[in-house]
Amino acid sequence: MVRAIIKKKIKRYLKIIKLYTQFLFIYFHNYLYIYSNGRIGKTLAGRPCLILFSTGAKTGLERKNVLSYLRESNSFCIVASNGGREKNPSWYHNLKSNPDCKIQIGKETFSGSAIQIHDEEYIEWWNKMDNMNKGGYSNYQKMTERKIPLILINIT
Repeated sequence: MVRAIIKKKIKRYLKIIKLYTQFLFIYFHNYLYIYSNGRIGKTLAGRPCLILFSTGAKTGLERKNVLSYLRESNSFCIVASNGGREKNPSWYHNLKSNPDCKIQIGKETFSGSAIQIHDEEYIEWWNKMDNMNKGGYSNYQKMTERKIPLILINIT
């Protein structure tokens, strides 16, 4: 009985440690990608990453976020999943307020304009993004009642 309780607690602690380790790894990756000026960190777990430079909706200050993306021609699709949380990420609100933005992939920087996509285009891009993320975005969608927005950044 005592052994079963200890085993259950150890399993729980290992799960917590795994979650914190994943968080720290992603945090470290984002830090490295941004502060190496794109030299280190272009991919994360085989997925391409960009640095989004947006203008804060409330502050007007430049904000930087590292996001997975999918590129087709001069369009970059990003997902406002926020890890399946109930609220959209802050960068989503920034782009809704100020759609002009910059993105950086490696050492290349592009200026663009962000739009939210809907309807058939949404379904098409959602399937592509979810496939790239190995079903991760569908799992996030199950965790929240909001419809996870997709943003398309068109290079100007």
